[in-house]
Amino acid sequence: MVGGKGTRLRPLTISTPKPLLPTAGVPLLEHLLRKARAAGIRRIVFATSYRASMFTEAFGDGSRLGLELVYVTEDQPLGTAGAIRNAARELTCDADSPVVVLNGDILSGHDLAAQIMMHEKSGAAVTMHLTLVNDARRYGAVPTTSEGKVIEFVEKSPKPPTNQVNAGCYVFRRSAIEAIPEGRVVSVEYETFPGLLAAGETIMGYVEGAYWLDVGTPSTFVQGSCDLVLGRMTSPAVTPGGGVLFLNGSVVAPEAAVSGGTAVGAGAVVESGATVESSVLFDGAVVEQGARVSRSVIGRGARICAGAVLDETVIGDGAMVGAGNELRGGLRLWPGTQLPPTAVRFSSDV
Repeated sequence: MVGGKGTRLRPLTISTPKPLLPTAGVPLLEHLLRKARAAGIRRIVFATSYRASMFTEAFGDGSRLGLELVYVTEDQPLGTAGAIRNAARELTCDADSPVVVLNGDILSGHDLAAQIMMHEKSGAAVTMHLTLVNDARRYGAVPTTSEGKVIEFVEKSPKPPTNQVNAGCYVFRRSAIEAIPEGRVVSVEYETFPGLLAAGETIMGYVEGAYWLDVGTPSTFVQGSCDLVLGRMTSPAVTPGGGVLFLNGSVVAPEAAVSGGTAVGAGAVVESGATVESSVLFDGAVVEQGARVSRSVIGRGARICAGAVLDETVIGDGAMVGAGNELRGGLRLWPGTQLPPTAVRFSSDV
């Protein structure tokens, strides 16, 4: 499922779909694809919509990853279940076979092979991955019986009945996908799952509290990349070590300080005296001498000039932050913007 526009991650997603954003050195989606292959999956159908051609450009036929990749594009968004039904025309398995559905913006350390095994043993229509959270009020809570059968779906309640929540990874029986109406918007959360329960079908909950992150905002995007670099989240696409990731052609001055899981993109430059902590620098980004960048994303070819201070900010591709600026608290600079020296300050000292 890779069709969304990723609006919460703008301006990063203006030119690049969220699943293709560089995350610890590779597209976010590649971590998911390698996870699927490790679980025994060999054929994957992409449900695309926004900037669909970019997925083909990034992954081709999948042979680089030992996979067969097929692409299906929605002309108009069909919702979470509608997209699954639309992509089903490229499935080749029989009606009783398991079909794994993955959301392309989730980082999860859960045991996908174990989830598939539970599904096959139970004979369920769907087996959902349920993760455990401290506060389930902003999620869809999913209570289950002691055997793991889903009882109901409780959407964003002030008093959720459980801390088990929908983690966005499903194993469907193919016939359950074929029952989803074609050609219209359908929600898997609000229509498909409740409908299956009402019809007496079994939905199982595979509960595992492993690492799980919905990469939907700039702060979670930075967190996910840093966690991969630091080894808090494991991926076959990343070899953690040293707490920093330097990609090919990056240049970091000996007198610069780079730490906290930062990924320094190909051809990016961090000059003498600069400090970069827990951030993501896309290819070709430049952080000049004495600048300080923390918990931020610097887009492709963007430049942070001498002495600028950035904390929890997003700088679009090709933008420039002039010397002496101080950007904080979620500020987003759109691609190509040229911010003059000392134009924005959060403190009185210059």
